[in-house]
Amino acid sequence: MNKREAHELFVTCMTDHKEDFYRLAFSYVKNQQDALDIVQESIKKALVSMEGVKELQSIKSWFYKIVVRTAIDFLRKQKRLTVADHQTIDFLSSGKEDDYEDLDLQNALDALPIQYKTILILRFFEDLKLEEIAEIEEENISTVKTRLYRGLKLLRIEIAKEDLL
Repeated sequence: MNKREAHELFVTCMTDHKEDFYRLAFSYVKNQQDALDIVQESIKKALVSMEGVKELQSIKSWFYKIVVRTAIDFLRKQKRLTVADHQTIDFLSSGKEDDYEDLDLQNALDALPIQYKTILILRFFEDLKLEEIAEIEEENISTVKTRLYRGLKLLRIEIAKEDLL
């Protein structure tokens, strides 16, 4: 694969899955502008390291990995309280997929450690297979399965806590 083919494939992948990448970034930062910044920074990183792609089929997983790591880096740098402004609330309420927001689920997900949150988001919100998640996380599949089940258990505990409140 030459550089031009890799670039064209990357552009096609970005065009076809831009909403998925944005949604993934947004799930971490809960802010429209920050999510766009993360996607933009991820594209920049991807273009710089384009020769790192070993297989054409794995370009989507490769970019998911970049988005996840960029979002985590962003959160580490910010370490601030995220407050939803009116523009963000309007943006979220105009979604086509959901008629309501499940705030209990969002709050419970936000309370989880990042390693579990990432796997749960990739599996259930991005609908990725365990093998793809293992590739993104650079872990073996048994580790991903363990974290998935542990994350679900922790999520259940968090939701139960919120029900008691």
